[in-house]
Amino acid sequence: QVQLVESGGDLVQPGGSLRLSCAASGRIFSINAMGWYRQAPGKERELVAKISSSGSTNSAESVKGRFTISRDNAKNAVYLQMNSLKPEDTAVYYCNAEIRMAASSLRVGNYWGQGTQVTVSS
Repeated sequence: QVQLVESGGDLVQPGGSLRLSCAASGRIFSINAMGWYRQAPGKERELVAKISSSGSTNSAESVKGRFTISRDNAKNAVYLQMNSLKPEDTAVYYCNAEIRMAASSLRVGNYWGQGTQVTVSS
């Protein structure tokens, strides 16, 4: 099976920085798109940023200029560098990956990490 393990969530002050990491392991042939989503209390889960296998990125308007997504294909990992953090960034952040599990099939599976808490407060 495939697992996504996240780390890096913490309590930080407004204006601070944080780097989230997510590594995929298990039965993996290749990974297509990867992304970060977040969910604040009482709100629906929303896309923060995503990155394709070729390195193309998209991010939410609310985080443009502050957050940067990147990936390391050799490590099956995706990262989210968060700068100039605001209280409204407080949420549980989830890693997502679209994974091809075998060379014999083009089918892919969509997987989620367990989530990591980011709290921005003074």
